[in-house]
This record gives sequence, C-alpha cells and structure tokens, in this order.
Amino acid sequence: IIIKGKLKGPRPPGGPSGNPGGKLPKKGRFFPSVLLACPGKETRVRLPHPEIIEASKAGHVLLIDDGKVKLQVVETGPGYLDCVVVVPGKIKDKKGVNTPDSILQISCLTKKDREDLNYMLGIGVDCVALSFVQRPEDIVEIKRLIMEYNPTNAFPPHVMAKIEKPSCFVGDSLEKIVQLSDGIMVARGDLGVECAPEDVPILQKTIIDKCRKQGKPVVVATQMLESMIDNPTPTRAEASDAATAIYDGADAIMFSAESAAGMYPEEAVLMQQRIINRVEGDPHYSLYLTSNRPKITDGTSASAIILAARQIATNVNAKCIASFTVGGNTARLASMKRPEQPILAISPLIETCRHLAMSWGVYPEYCAEGVLDTDNFRSMLAVACEIGLKKGLVSNDTDLLVVTALEEPDHEAKRLLGDDGLHEDVVGASCQ
Repeated sequence: IIIKGKLKGPRPPGGPSGNPGGKLPKKGRFFPSVLLACPGKETRVRLPHPEIIEASKAGHVLLIDDGKVKLQVVETGPGYLDCVVVVPGKIKDKKGVNTPDSILQISCLTKKDREDLNYMLGIGVDCVALSFVQRPEDIVEIKRLIMEYNPTNAFPPHVMAKIEKPSCFVGDSLEKIVQLSDGIMVARGDLGVECAPEDVPILQKTIIDKCRKQGKPVVVATQMLESMIDNPTPTRAEASDAATAIYDGADAIMFSAESAAGMYPEEAVLMQQRIINRVEGDPHYSLYLTSNRPKITDGTSASAIILAARQIATNVNAKCIASFTVGGNTARLASMKRPEQPILAISPLIETCRHLAMSWGVYPEYCAEGVLDTDNFRSMLAVACEIGLKKGLVSNDTDLLVVTALEEPDHEAKRLLGDDGLHEDVVGASCQ
C-alpha cells in the first residue's frame, strides 16, 4: 500500500467580492476593473495576486470557480485588469482563478504548501502529488525542498506531477516533467477547465504515451464515474471512458468525489474493478499492449534480462515473472514492457515495495534480507514460489515462474544493505 499526500499548488483564489451572496455579472457586461488593491464592488472583483495581473495581456482569459464564470481581458494597467464578461455566473469569495493563457511567475509551492510538505515528510508519506505544475522547474524545486528536509534520507518520497495546465504542453516541457517526476497524474478536472473539452482526450493519450516510453507510472483521475456520486450505477459513457483509459495504458485510474463524498462509494469501487477486470480479460487489450510496447534501447543488462524474461514467460506459459530487486528498477522495467504475466517484485527494502505499488501489474512483497540466501539461487527460487503461492499468483506445483535476479543496488540501497546486497542479473525458469 502506498500513502500519497497532495499539495494544493499555486491555484490563486479570488478576493472578497463585496457581496456576501456573490455578484452576478451579465454577459457582455464590462467590468471596469478587476483590481489588485481595491475591495470588491458591484462592478469590481478584488484579485489579490499581482502575478496574474503582470502575466495577463489583452485577449487572455480568466476562469473563475472552475470556469463557471469566464472573463476576457481587454486592457491592462498598473495594478488592474479591465475585462468583459464572456460567460456570466455568480462570483463568490475565494473561488479559484484559472489562467489558461498565462504562465505565472510564482513558486510551485505556496506558503501553506510548504507547511503541508513538512508535515507530510514528518509523518513519512510515500508519495507527494503537486497540483498545477506549470514547468519542469517546479519538479526541481519540490525535490530540492524534500532533500533539504532530510539530506540523508535514502528513500525520499516519490514526486507525482499533476498535469492540469496548458503550459505543460509548450515545447518539450511535458517530456521533461515526465523525466523529472516519479509519476504523473492526468488531472482531467482542471485540465478540462483550462483546455478545450475536445482536446482533453488527446492530451490524455499524449501524457500516457510519454509516461509509457519513459517507464513512469501514470494515473488518470477525475470524473471517472461522476454520476455515481448520486446514482448506484454509472452511465454507459462513463464506463466506456474508464475502459478507454485502461486500453490507453494507464497504470491506475482514480476516483475523486465518487468515493470521497458520493452516496455509493463501495458500489463505485466495485464497479470500477469490474470494468478493469473486463477490459484486462479482453483479447483486444492484449493486442493493444503488444502493439504499443515501448522499446527499451538503453543497452543495459537489466533491460536485456527483462526482454528475455518476458519472451520466456510467454513461450512456457508461465504464471508470473518473479523479480528480486533492491531499488525497484528491474520491476519497473518489467512493468514498462507490459508482459502478459503479473510481476512479483520481491525486495529486502520496504520502501521499495511501497513505491512499486504504483506500477502496472506489479505485486510487491517485502522479504527481510536475512531470509534471502543470495549465494544460493535454488533457495531464492523456493522463496519466489512460496511468496507466489501466498499471493495467489501460482496455485500448484506444476505452475511455472520465470525468476529474474539480481540487480545492482543503487547508492542508497548500498548504504542500507552494505556490500552484501544483490549484485548480478540472472534469469532462471522454475518452479515445478
């Protein structure tokens, strides 16, 4: 099980509207000023963020309260923006302001985010998700803060970037964000606010493809089975949408309000699992996986072994691929290649097992270093069979496993395990 904490990120709230019930500007009505310092009046809304004003230009759009109100900038000046109402709606205090046309020159972490991050690091979360990532530098900044908190931490929490800003798709920003992050979330809620609805499915596929090629876990989130907030069954379109994310190659699909505030959380989870099981049992799914497997071209022994293990497992109809791993790299490479068999990742580090919980098809299992006799490969095969049986991946003594062992520990694992860690990569086929 992986514990993930989420940071709100730099999504600016609006200021006081001057009307406790909110104000309702009419379409086409000219807002004389959306001011930085002026309190809200009938035709004004206070916008207490100089960064938005500085980044906005004539023609830019401001979206308030998840796009319920749309304003277009017609003129800018020192400390103010003049806007016209494009989509009317009630403007209430402290509702979020989205800026799809602007890259705000602000830190990816607000003061509250930094306080929340320190709390998360203090309790030992496994993963930190950062909202409203705008550029690769945002990931560099949060990773720097994580290491400053505890420079000697051998296993800092993974960083997941939530993609919900159009700026992520400028130039090669998305590729760099994926490279710097440990995982990606397709946050379709705000992405759908700041981008055209017809673009969201294409952007979802683009993000998933980038993550697949780099072997990074990717989660598709928001409005998966939205109608189940109030209803015991989803619409057929929602079921198709969830299935599409699985066919595309997402590592996970995630609920929001369905389980957090809905009337049928248990039914929603069971329905999502039914959809996943049905898709993964579909012959078309195997064909998609086969045709879309990314090529591993790094030339390492670990990559060669994973390719061989997948081929052997297919040829002998093995029940699973068992990977003995220290830092998790071998298991992640196996997940990247989407084998037909589940991947049993056995590690002497509990942190590695937790981090691997996000990877597609991986069943991580902690095995204390003292239990593993790394000098006796037959003993390790017996351990793999025993754990596979416990997890239900094998059921009797005629089932076959393909076992990969062992990977070179990275410097953090070496520091924890010493020189008696796992050293070489080997492929073995057993167990009978």
